[in-house]
Amino acid sequence: MPTLHGVNMNILFFYSYLFFSFLVYIIALPFLILFSFKSKYRHSIPARFFLWKNKALKPDGIWFHSCSFGEAKAIHPIVEMLPQEHLRMSTTTQTGFEEISNYTQKSRYLPFEPLLFWWTKPQKVLVVMEAEFWYLLFALARRRGAKTLLINARMSDKSFHKYKRMRYLYRQIFGQIDEVYAQTQKDKERLEYLGAKNVLITGNIKLSKLPKPTRELLKPKEILVCAASTHEGEERSILDAFVDFKKQEPSARLVMAPRHPERFAKVEKMMLKFSKKKKFNTQKYSENKNMEADIIFLDVLGELVNVYAISDIVILGGAFVPVGGHNAAEAAQFGCKIISGKHYFNQNDIFEAIEGIIIVEAYNLSRRLLQYGLLPPTKIKSKTDITPIVKSIKNAIITDK
Repeated sequence: MPTLHGVNMNILFFYSYLFFSFLVYIIALPFLILFSFKSKYRHSIPARFFLWKNKALKPDGIWFHSCSFGEAKAIHPIVEMLPQEHLRMSTTTQTGFEEISNYTQKSRYLPFEPLLFWWTKPQKVLVVMEAEFWYLLFALARRRGAKTLLINARMSDKSFHKYKRMRYLYRQIFGQIDEVYAQTQKDKERLEYLGAKNVLITGNIKLSKLPKPTRELLKPKEILVCAASTHEGEERSILDAFVDFKKQEPSARLVMAPRHPERFAKVEKMMLKFSKKKKFNTQKYSENKNMEADIIFLDVLGELVNVYAISDIVILGGAFVPVGGHNAAEAAQFGCKIISGKHYFNQNDIFEAIEGIIIVEAYNLSRRLLQYGLLPPTKIKSKTDITPIVKSIKNAIITDK
């Protein structure tokens, strides 16, 4: 039971934080107005900082807040187990907003903290993803009757070192969170050190429902290499490495799968020119759905997981250039040997949950590919159970009734 002194200190912190956030808001106004003219922010900044076309969420619902596209996508297994009419969503990014809008029309950009004072309506539950540690978000939602949950919580070495220096602030934040669902035991211990209570380990929810093959492809007898979700600047390095690999494994085949459809034409042109020079035969997957050519260009969407299921080696794109990487678990579920670049900063938690991923620089890709026999098959180390999260949310709805 909190002491009177403790209660007074909490009230003092609340109003001090509110005042400081208002001060930051006023100072930032000229910059916000300037940035709002940029196409990247023309929707998010007016909505978040000026409440432009950003009505408050309808009350008495299950309010999910997630920041990025990846986080918004990751909550899908939980969302689909809950009544749709109760769903409320918020985010801070444009890509995140596009994703949450697929769940419900009751989707909004999250206003900057001091504006939440007027914007936040009473909800039954607030569910926040990962590291969105906004004090007023939790405090106001909780004061207005919501049960507050932090899910998929994690604390990297770098973050923990930084957060320890601001331990008092995070104790205040965690004081407003009723339940925390952590990814690992280490995360649990670090979060508790910072003041988290009622911490339960549930694993990484991004691994709770991986995409499964939609149909079974015929696996070639030859070694099949899949260059998956590649970006500008990666295809050439992969093709050069494959040339060296073909000298060692003449029958090997390569599936080239660019990440974005708008690049298909450009990549195909480069691939055809390269193949002609190296005397490789090529095929477009959309024209002939087999794996009989030296290089197969995967020019259709929705087939990558089917190709993963029959691949021996996956060269995972998005990390040989500073894009942030892609979800390695989609290939690791089949035990593929995976080679990735070092720029997987958007997928740190996924990579930590997988055993056997080989990290290389682009210039070293050829050498590691030639060591195919020494590469370990990948394995997803941690299990995920979202049942306690769903149960807690449903109990809050029932209790509130």
